Amino acid sequence: MFQPIFSSNFSFMSSASHHRSHSPGVSALNWLSHHPQGARLLQTAHELLALQGVLARILPPALGRRIQVARVDGQQITVMVPSPAHAARLRQLTDGTARQLRDAGWPIDAIVVRIDAAMGLDGTQKPARETQPLNEQALQSFESLQQQLSPGPLADAVARLLQHHRR
Repeated sequence: MFQPIFSSNFSFMSSASHHRSHSPGVSALNWLSHHPQGARLLQTAHELLALQGVLARILPPALGRRIQVARVDGQQITVMVPSPAHAARLRQLTDGTARQLRDAGWPIDAIVVRIDAAMGLDGTQKPARETQPLNEQALQSFESLQQQLSPGPLADAVARLLQHHRR
């Protein structure tokens, strides 16, 4: 069902395709969809995007938004993530995720996780922190804890946490 994006005999410009049409109506997408090698490339891109969409829905939202399916090789996929923390979390979920992908009709037995620290960055921005604010119940629990603590570094840390989240 899946083929690697580039095979060893892949030649982007065959001698027949070297003679380009100079008509203004010929677009790159049109060429891709009508050229045998381009059509395979376009099909692979569509499959990778479809698989990425399914995978993003299976994974927790904060993780699903940060992945890119980079390759399908037989029954193994390679997924890129932006940080070691994302990689560690995804590696914890690979067995169950592969099972859910199979249940969804994708013949996937293994998920390989790779880190690409530059993923989604333009070279000048820092990765956005993905945090969720503490809810009221959590804040009340920390207030209760603070009342039970003796003065010291831990009590000070809990006080700073409460001050920060009560803003």
